[in-house]
Amino acid sequence: MKVAVAADHAGCNLLPAVVEELRALGCEVIDLGTHDATNGDDYPDHAEDLARAILDGRAERGVLVCGSGVGASVAANKVKGIRTAICHDTYSAHQGVEHDAMNVLCLGSRVIGEALAVELVRAFIGASYTHEARHQRRLEKVLAMEARFGAK
Repeated sequence: MKVAVAADHAGCNLLPAVVEELRALGCEVIDLGTHDATNGDDYPDHAEDLARAILDGRAERGVLVCGSGVGASVAANKVKGIRTAICHDTYSAHQGVEHDAMNVLCLGSRVIGEALAVELVRAFIGASYTHEARHQRRLEKVLAMEARFGAK
């Protein structure tokens, strides 16, 4: 699986552990940075870069990190075709993929530690969308909302 990773200055401290775990799981990693905690960058720029990697077909999924995970999640969810959530527990990390076809995992580096980040990445990558009728029905409603409200 090809996985894009990106972080802003507040999230870059978790990036090495995330990348290492993804590679250990056999994933091809597309590292979009940043790796500089002193860089005064903005999370929406990294969310857009990661979303483009998925929409362009360079990656199947993504892991996006900022300080809280909130801003990155909000920004990435503005992109049509991206479904992301902040996860602080393994159930949500795999259930979001299985039931909601989540394709981006958002993490908050000021909220969780490295060990939990690795567990969440493992759960996210190990999960597959179930295609069960009830989940597909709900996903189709989400996609219809996206189309009606013009998310791009």
